[in-house]
This record gives sequence, structure tokens and C-alpha cells, in this order.
Amino acid sequence: MTTNQMTGAEAMVRMLEAQGVTHLFGLCGDTTLPFYDAMARFQPEITHILTRDERHAGYMADGYARVTGKPGVCEGPSGGGATYILPGLVEANESSIPILAITTDVSTASRGRYPLTELDQQALFAPLVKFTASLDSAARLPATVRQAFRAMTTGRPGAAQLTLPFDVQKAAVDAAEVWADPETRVFPARRAAPDPEAVERMTAALRSAKRGVIVCGGGPLLAGGMEALAMVAEALGMPVATTVSGQGAIAETHPLALGVVGSNGGVPATRAVVEEADVVLYVGCRAGSVTTERWRVPGPSARILHIDADPMVLGANYPTLNT
Repeated sequence: MTTNQMTGAEAMVRMLEAQGVTHLFGLCGDTTLPFYDAMARFQPEITHILTRDERHAGYMADGYARVTGKPGVCEGPSGGGATYILPGLVEANESSIPILAITTDVSTASRGRYPLTELDQQALFAPLVKFTASLDSAARLPATVRQAFRAMTTGRPGAAQLTLPFDVQKAAVDAAEVWADPETRVFPARRAAPDPEAVERMTAALRSAKRGVIVCGGGPLLAGGMEALAMVAEALGMPVATTVSGQGAIAETHPLALGVVGSNGGVPATRAVVEEADVVLYVGCRAGSVTTERWRVPGPSARILHIDADPMVLGANYPTLNT
């Protein structure tokens, strides 16, 4: 092998290193052998956690990401390995947690010839993750890995899946293409700022509220915005309710902490506050069926304000000031 080339499997190991990956959860299968051989040759600074099956790998990557603030990475073999790893990706994606699943596959040349463990992985994953791709071209492998990390960590974070065929793991990759974007080693990356005029309109609406309430989902926790949230609530003297996943956005002992709202964990007292509010500010919360008790709370007279990293969430369930 020349010094300016490496195999696809070796490029994948080096790309994970470059992206700051230090832990990898998964288990080997026959289609994964070149990748594991590359791990053994390179001895990267990546701790491999052997799991009982692929389901555990996905959930462990999810937990790792939530604790560290870095994308979690899991891997598994083709066929049943891909189907087993899927539930963890669905949970992470719905919770805006970036995890990457690398699932190896049969050789591209054997597709359609009924090889053992053949599965259309893109059709399986596409409706359920933020980003999916099959690395059918070794030359495009580094760029596609970078794309997956960008997708996972920017905007609303989410899960990604890459299919790594057996023959691509042995194909040549230009070593010069193996590099990473440091900004996408953690999440959320490349944060977007709101329109200053929209901030002014929202500020005026909040200051005019007589019975305002803030409802937080998991967004402030993922973004590290707990201190800023407390400052705004204290400046306005406005109570802060949370969803179940938003618990911790404000300390439960804080005098403005209202507790959990919605059909999962809410109580009549917290519902009454939201029902009677004239202004409701949702922060990092999709205002879905659970939080709003099937869109019945707050009432129709409340003005709705909404802050979220995902622009598709704004105005999806309520007309808002900023839409």
C-alpha cells in the first residue's frame, strides 16, 4: 500500500478519530471483519465496548451522548444487526440526541443475488433518522462521514446511519481526504441566532403578560441554556413548567419552578396555571400531544410564543407571534 492511500475500513477508523470519537459501542459480524482488522492494526485512541447485541449498542451510544455532549457512535453487522440497532436510533432521534450507527453490509457487487443478510438498509432507516447514506464509493467515504456528523450536530440534533459495504472496506481511499470539522465533534454545533426584531417582539409580549408561563422541553438541557432560562424567568417573575424530558431545565427547588405539565406527569394544579395563562412561551418543546393534553391546554385565548432550534416546529400546532 502506498503512503497516500488507505483502505475504506482504515479510513473509517481514522475519520472517527478525527471526529473526536473516543468510545465505540458494538459487536463484530462477518461483514465487519475488515473494520475490526483496521482497528487492530491502528490501535486508535478509541475504546471499544463489546455489547451483548446491537440493541444495547444503540442505547449505550444514546446514554453516552446525553452525558458527554458528544455524538455517540455504535456499530454492528449487516442484516439482523441493522434491524436490532434501529430502536436505539429511533429513541435518540425523537429525543434530539446525536448518535451515529455504522452498519456494515454485503458487497455492492452481490446485491440482488440473494446473499446472506442482504437488506435494503436505506429503506429501513430513512424514515426514522435525520441522515442516512450508503458508502458505496470509497472515494466519497470521508466526505459522507463528515456530512453525517454535520447532520447529527447542527440544527435540531438527531441520529444518523451509515451503511458500509464489505468491498468498500477493502477499496482504496486517498488519505488526504481524511479530515474532520472540529465544530461537529460536540453538539449543538453552529448555533443559529434569532432575528433581532423577532426578539424585540417576543420581549414586548412577555413584558405585557399578566399571567404568563414558560414551558420547557429538553431543548434548554441539550443547549446548556439553564442559567439563561433562570435569568429570564427571574427578570419576568414568570413561572417555569417543564415536560418530563425537560426536567432539570430549572431547579425543582427554584421558587419559580412549577413542575411537570401535560398528560405524562402533570397534575391539576399545573394544568390550571397553563389554562389560565394569557401568554405561554414554549422553549425547546414541540408542544405535542402529551405536553398540551392533546392540544387542549393552553386555551384558545392564550398568546403563544415559541423558541426552538427546529424551524419546522414553529407554528406546527399553534399560531405563534414569531410566525
